[in-house]
Formats: sequence, structure tokens, C-alpha cells
Amino acid sequence: MFTRKLLWLAALAMIAALAVAIGSIGMQSEPWRLEPDDAQVVALGRQVYEARCASCHGVRLEGQPNWRRPGPDGLLPAPPHDASGHTWHHPDELLFRITKLGVARAANLQNHASAMPAFEGVLSDAEIVASLSWIKSQWPASVRARHDELNARARAAP
Repeated sequence: MFTRKLLWLAALAMIAALAVAIGSIGMQSEPWRLEPDDAQVVALGRQVYEARCASCHGVRLEGQPNWRRPGPDGLLPAPPHDASGHTWHHPDELLFRITKLGVARAANLQNHASAMPAFEGVLSDAEIVASLSWIKSQWPASVRARHDELNARARAAP
């Protein structure tokens, strides 16, 4: 009887350990998930944004003038990252990929020229997530909620 209970407890412990392991694998499979409510991540993100992004996207996330029309060089100016822009229209994963890989690689676009540099090899994944998290932390609650809904739909898609 005692051995049976011990085996049962051991089986439960193994199931619990497996559940924790599967949960942590799931967390690792989304390294792009933004953390706008994590004060440390947001603080790092502000530093990264100021050093690497603000020169084009603006100190107040305002972007460059006429960002919807190509400039004289044929490239689109940097869009705003505030609520007036379209950043929040894209799920976390795409924002991460655009920042890391550049627009053309992230969106699988052939022959697409962009002024947006790829930050792969320049910023770590954590720094990319932090900068995007800081951007998101600046959005109004209603925009953040809509972005959260967009992310939920993106995760649920096959």
C-alpha cells in the first residue's frame, strides 16, 4: 500500500515537472513578446530607443514629416511609433522581426528598399524587445488593449 502511494506521488511529481518544462518551452518560443509593464525592461528600452531609434523616429515617437510618401531618395521616411502611426497595427513578432532583420527580410519582400536598418548583430534580442516594449508603454491604454487583442489573434492563427 505504501509503495503504491509512493509510486502515485512520484508519477504526480513527474507530471508536474513535465508541465513546468512544457510551459518554459512555450515561453522561450516567443522571444519577441513585448513587456511594456516590466519597469526594468522599459527602462532599458528607453535607453536603447534614445541611442538607436530616436534620431529617425523622433524623441517623442513622432516620426518624420510626410512619412506616408517616399522622399527624394525614393524611400519612405521613418513612421511615428506613437498612437498616430501604424506600429501598433502589427503583432509583436512582426515588430521584432522588422527591427532585427529589416523590413524586406521580415516581410519576405523581394527588391524592397528601406531606410530602416536591420539591427541583427547590433542589438541583442533582449534590447530589441526592450526598445519595442518602451514604445508600447507610451501608447494610450486603448491602443495597448487593441494591440494586445491583435497579438492574441496572431497567436491563435495557425
